[in-house]
Amino acid sequence: MDPDYDVTQDFPKSIRIYLNNASSSLMPVSSIKATTDFLLEYNEKGPDSKYSEEFINELLRRARKTISKLIRCEPEEVVFNQSTTDGVNLVASGLRLRPESNIIIRDSVHEHHSNYYPWLRLSKKHQIKNLKIDENGLFDLADLEKLIDDNTSLVALSHALYNTGTILPVKEIGRILEEKNIPYFIDSAQTVGCLEEVSPDKIKSSFMAFNGSKWLCGPMGIGIFYCNKKSADQLEPLQIAGESAILYDENKLAHKDLPDKFQAGFRNYAGIAGLDASVSYLLRYGVLNVRQKNMKLANMLRDELSKISGITLYGPEDPAKRTSIVSFTINNHDPDAVVQRLEKENIILAVREIFDKKVIRASPHFFNTDSQILEVIDALKKM
Repeated sequence: MDPDYDVTQDFPKSIRIYLNNASSSLMPVSSIKATTDFLLEYNEKGPDSKYSEEFINELLRRARKTISKLIRCEPEEVVFNQSTTDGVNLVASGLRLRPESNIIIRDSVHEHHSNYYPWLRLSKKHQIKNLKIDENGLFDLADLEKLIDDNTSLVALSHALYNTGTILPVKEIGRILEEKNIPYFIDSAQTVGCLEEVSPDKIKSSFMAFNGSKWLCGPMGIGIFYCNKKSADQLEPLQIAGESAILYDENKLAHKDLPDKFQAGFRNYAGIAGLDASVSYLLRYGVLNVRQKNMKLANMLRDELSKISGITLYGPEDPAKRTSIVSFTINNHDPDAVVQRLEKENIILAVREIFDKKVIRASPHFFNTDSQILEVIDALKKM
């Protein structure tokens, strides 16, 4: 697909300027149609029949192949679940730990709750070590190495931060952990679909979790958990059923191989159909083209905001070190009030926190336009 192709024609028309894609994005019309087409054909075949079973199995094979092409892994390493949160909890609750084990995470007050609370719960039995971070959420790699010891059983990090858009040096960290043979979990909800080369092989991650409804422009209620084949034995599944295990030798159970091991029960098949269509769309357009378009919009927004008196911007100045998330505050204006006022003007932003400070967060995606960014700037100037 030509990078100059006008993608706006492929998304639902709206009177609203939607800049909250770091939370949940718009779906292409073709993906919405793929979801409804699946439901129609599934019901026409008979929901519980050999025909529908073949239909679903083909969908799963196709969708895993599509996802594996996106993140450059083996199809069987792709596990479908409900959300990024599901993936985090699968590792946090399923990882086989010794009593003396410790886990390293970033400073908790700057981390997304979904990638903090599951580790916090483990602190009742195991030591949780927190990396000290700067105002952008970054930390010194030397500090990480100092925290690592013989009992470090996992390092869990976000690839990019939900509040500042800061991209962490996950590849450099991965090389350190690979040398020390320490499992590595990545929450990549804020990078898959908007950052090129989010590959667990390059990052050297053991596990990775992301969802379909953010930058991948897929449906709600569908998540993806990547599990390296070599790391699968380190996790105990949270659920077990006929889809994920087999019975043998009188009442003895054995887990099936990946991906079935972590997929007990039915999946959100309609969501998988929509996700497959959305990821296929992004692959045709090119994730590098998505990244370039997103950063053009983000840089325009930051540049225009910097010209307005009383506005403070957050996150790295260097575009290479951040996603298209743009966070800011306006002097003497409550972020909640600003976002609510903008929503009445059909402009959708969000409020998030950086440490204990509330900020306004904009997160443009490749279907947004230059004119929309300028409309937002005009609205802010009238505050």
